Amino acid sequence: MAESKTLQITLVKSPIGYSKRQKATVEALGLRKLHQTVEKEDTPVIRGMINKVSHLVVVEEA
Repeated sequence: MAESKTLQITLVKSPIGYSKRQKATVEALGLRKLHQTVEKEDTPVIRGMINKVSHLVVVEEA
């Protein structure tokens, strides 16, 4: 069985001034502070969350 990929997600821009939904999405990804990096599994749900806040985060495949 194939091993699942992980994504490194880094918050590079502050969500201050953006909608509550976008702030909640950033927090749901586990990002609390600027330049914080989290690792998440590459799933359609996580990809959708990243697409909604793509202007605030940088994503790298790990």
